[in-house]
Amino acid sequence: MTTQAPPLAHSSTAALFLEQCHRSADREAFRTPAEDGKWRSLTWADTELRARELAAGLLALGVQREQRAAIAATTRLEWVLADVAVALAAAATTTVYPSTNADDVDYILRDCGAVVVFAEDETQLAKLRSGRKFVGDVTHVVLFDGAGDGDRVLSLGQLAELGRDHLSEHPDLVDQAVAGITPDSLATIVYTSGTTGRPKGVELTHRNWLYLGAAVASENVIRHDHVQFLWLPLSHVFGKLLLAAQYEVGFITAIDGRIDRIVDNIGLIQPSFMAAAPRVFEKIYSRVVSTTESEGGLKAKIFAWAFKVGIDAVRRKAAGKVVPPWRAAQLAIADRLVFSKIRARFGGNLEYLVSGSAALPPRIAEWFAAAGLPILEGYGLTETTGASFVNRPGNVKIGTVGQPFPGTEVRIADDGEILLRGPGVMRGYHNLPDKTAEVIDSDGWFATGDIGELDDENFLAITDRKKDLFKTSGGKYIAPTAIESAIKAECPMISNAIVVADGRNFASVLLTLDPDAIGQAADAEATITGALKKVNAGLNKWETVKQYRILPRELTVESGELTPSLKVKRPVVMRNYASLIDDIYSGKRA
Repeated sequence: MTTQAPPLAHSSTAALFLEQCHRSADREAFRTPAEDGKWRSLTWADTELRARELAAGLLALGVQREQRAAIAATTRLEWVLADVAVALAAAATTTVYPSTNADDVDYILRDCGAVVVFAEDETQLAKLRSGRKFVGDVTHVVLFDGAGDGDRVLSLGQLAELGRDHLSEHPDLVDQAVAGITPDSLATIVYTSGTTGRPKGVELTHRNWLYLGAAVASENVIRHDHVQFLWLPLSHVFGKLLLAAQYEVGFITAIDGRIDRIVDNIGLIQPSFMAAAPRVFEKIYSRVVSTTESEGGLKAKIFAWAFKVGIDAVRRKAAGKVVPPWRAAQLAIADRLVFSKIRARFGGNLEYLVSGSAALPPRIAEWFAAAGLPILEGYGLTETTGASFVNRPGNVKIGTVGQPFPGTEVRIADDGEILLRGPGVMRGYHNLPDKTAEVIDSDGWFATGDIGELDDENFLAITDRKKDLFKTSGGKYIAPTAIESAIKAECPMISNAIVVADGRNFASVLLTLDPDAIGQAADAEATITGALKKVNAGLNKWETVKQYRILPRELTVESGELTPSLKVKRPVVMRNYASLIDDIYSGKRA
């Protein structure tokens, strides 16, 4: 069953943004950390003024309709202002992760044809130089942090000043640019993570973003008085989707991309909701559980009892059973002694959390739900503008990614692959018509590359990546992602698990350990062995993990083992640890 897509009330994200600014002029739009450690606020009117000046500055530099302006920076208010300015100038944003190496930056900027780059600082600027020139077609660089030279390298303030001068001569310039944008105009090029080779540029139109913003708003889950804590990389489609939703709904966003500040910021901001990748929720779970267990004593026993009670209640409700009065009484005690304190550490106002970009282990979802912090897991790809499915508050099925957004159609192919069609599907891959034709058929169905199952209520469960299905030397198929998720959920100290089985006679696993968690474990080897034994008990005989090896360090973006969005590049890990893997299958012990 497919529900109808919500109607689009605007022709572009730029027009939507301006409408929200006019409707909510004096209301708070953004919060950002200041140098004195406090937070300062911008109203919607403040945000519009700053974005208009930057947009006029881009037009003064000669940026043309749908030309690309790239942003290479961490998540911060200036990223948002630059992105909005690009939209108001009728140009298109290309997102670049700040951790991207110079070679890939060169490739992305040349491939998309960027003419302007917003760079965070001198480190990012250095990646853009090719001899005495900038790479590709880049003519100007705008620095968030830095003075610039006032010519080809400008500070953000210098671009704004240029814009103010331009607006004094052409006051209607920005409005004229916005009026010329259509829903099918190019809005953004987001490059895929590149887990299997060169990243591909996904072309997303204004219609794509407008649809997702309207679809989120149509659920009536997010209110205009909600406060979002946004720290996700805005270079990733998931982070940028949250901005599209904000422009539609008008809620407040507190923005700070510093990872080491997340926990402190949650307490300061006291958000209504926050989105994160599963790894963040896993680390929170690991930190809380390991810390409590290391303290021991009565506190640890009460903690374990509380979550036993809470998770039992979560499972009863999921099965459609009534929680009996005696269990409800226990739950109230558990909440007073344990769960309320955990919620207080999250600021006390969180109504829900949102998870996306990778699979959320069900055990993690149950743990947070028991504490009264439901995680709404969703699913989408860069090619579908970040979200196609999501669990709704009060209607969560743990282990699924929820039901489709209104207007999104889903079909399961004969081989189990998930096919999607709707207004969220990309226009295509930039400069790659053959690659586009490989994934979008003549009827508009996009082949996701993911394997999944739909239940009778249209809840979708992702079972694996089509390309990640392993075939053992005995001819049996293994889905590694599910096994890896189960291992990480069973053992909080494990930060990454990479199953090895393709073409082998049994499955093994490479592990990395969370240094914070392992420091609190009395016997790491025994803990890991016990966890693998529990996971194996739920697997088919040919899927069971026979051996494991602990890698000498965490996987990193710099080593090429992780994408900038922290997805594991399996081929790189296999290559980097080929000799260790050979030792496993040659019968050598670690």
